[in-house]
Amino acid sequence: MLEGIVRDSMTKQATKELRRNGYLIANIYGKGLENVSAAFKTNEFIKFLRNKETIAFDVNVAGNTMKVVVQEYQKHPVTSDLLHVDLMVVQPGVRAQYYVPVTSEGTPKGLKNKGLFIFHKKRVPVKCTIENLPESFNLQVADLDTGHSILVRDIEMPEGVKCFLDPRVPIVGVIKAK
Repeated sequence: MLEGIVRDSMTKQATKELRRNGYLIANIYGKGLENVSAAFKTNEFIKFLRNKETIAFDVNVAGNTMKVVVQEYQKHPVTSDLLHVDLMVVQPGVRAQYYVPVTSEGTPKGLKNKGLFIFHKKRVPVKCTIENLPESFNLQVADLDTGHSILVRDIEMPEGVKCFLDPRVPIVGVIKAK
């Protein structure tokens, strides 16, 4: 479980001080819940996210345990350091928007024809309850040739899960190398 602290001061100086001390600024929110301004040790947060098994994970802030998902994060434009993260509290039975990761399986045959394999979307936005949320969309890419793509409409959505992207948006594809 990831341990965090509650931020007492929201001033610019306090935020800079926390970042200098190795903390990541976070907002924790949910439908009908009061927002919590928190901070996590940056290195611990990154290690925890890399090793997590599911989309939703537990955090402990000031003795209060919550199950959350990462909604959005901000990086520094030059150094790519993590600056801020928004965490949404998962509530059973409440429909919310989640970002489901996309994984690929196999080697596209278009790579032999001088093609490049590209992820157009690494995460697909879906709207559903936490009970219906898939852990990831696993795509078979072995049949993709140069110029072919897998679109949103080609993904098999589980029952109760809706994707609001245009069905013609590509997820992965093989493009011709120049």
